[in-house]
Amino acid sequence: MKLKYSLAWLQLKREKLRLIVAISGVAFSNILMFMQLGFEGALYESNTRLHSSLDADLVMLNRRSKSLAYSYVFSRRRLYQALAFEQVEGVSEFYVEYGIWKNDQTNEYRPIFVFGFDPDKPTFTLPEVNQHLEDLKKPDRILFDRQAKPDYGPIAANYLKNKTSINELNDRQVETVGLFTLGPSFAADGNIITSDTNFQQVFKLFRHHRIGFINLGLIRLKPGVNPQMVKNNLKAYLPQDVTILTKQEFINFEKTYWRTTTPIGFMFRLGTTVGFIVGIVIVYQIIQTDVNDHLPQYATLKAIGYTNNYLLGVVFHETIMLALLGYVPGVGISFALYQLSKAATLLPMRLTVTRMITVFFLTVVMCCVSGAIAIRKLKDADPADIF
Repeated sequence: MKLKYSLAWLQLKREKLRLIVAISGVAFSNILMFMQLGFEGALYESNTRLHSSLDADLVMLNRRSKSLAYSYVFSRRRLYQALAFEQVEGVSEFYVEYGIWKNDQTNEYRPIFVFGFDPDKPTFTLPEVNQHLEDLKKPDRILFDRQAKPDYGPIAANYLKNKTSINELNDRQVETVGLFTLGPSFAADGNIITSDTNFQQVFKLFRHHRIGFINLGLIRLKPGVNPQMVKNNLKAYLPQDVTILTKQEFINFEKTYWRTTTPIGFMFRLGTTVGFIVGIVIVYQIIQTDVNDHLPQYATLKAIGYTNNYLLGVVFHETIMLALLGYVPGVGISFALYQLSKAATLLPMRLTVTRMITVFFLTVVMCCVSGAIAIRKLKDADPADIF
């Protein structure tokens, strides 16, 4: 085994330029896969941060809803029917809509996510929201996402300086009375949280947001109650115009929408596949050239008694070394690109351990596949033909 590694390493480093090209090719493939997986992860995390921040064990939604951004309203009477179950501790209405925000500095209008809830009912697990519940009960008061993109104007900076900021939402003057942290997503570049009363005032011209209709129903259960059991009982009890999901199912519901319904999820998976294939092609070219250059030496080894399996092992050791040598700079460069992308897009780009393991596994498989294709000629090589 030690001799195989020594021979493989001597062959690799003999042509230093070729080795550098091979390492660069593997690193480039790693970077492609890391970036595509990173953006895919940011897609799912950014679009489910709101879901994770809701104080609910079960979520009720219109059965036609596809995601949070594309949710249909339903009668809140359905939500209050859940109170018939003794395991239910309380319910909360939740409203979602795209609003139009005016940047006072540029006079440009941009869409923004607006969430409405009843401040008298537990709805969020975000401390920054819960400490401003009394403020939101006042007319035309909102909380603004401090991590919203700069295109909306310096709202967070103005609030921190003056403890207030007056802006225009849907042609209505609103006052920012606090900040919270959520961040942009692939659905919207910023977020606003306000009371259900203020929400209705802002969207009073939207017919589907008339009084009595909600986007989500949040259900909190008593301690120790099994959410799955209550969910099944509610599904059997309520009409089929609503769907009941556990909180985790609600998060998965959103991820499934972005993964299967929108083209962006497919594009990220395709990008990862392309990176994998590019790596196979690059490593194959390097290994194939190396095998061709050393055919006489391989033939000599065969002639003195080394088996095909031994020589194949040497080539596979070369591919493993290339995987390791290319992976290290690939991780380093990808980490730097993650930080750059996070700063530019404000999306949650994270180089997680799971992602690092996944790409390393793909890199090893990629190099082994390349080696398996490249050694076909070596297996058939006859010392008599070569000499």
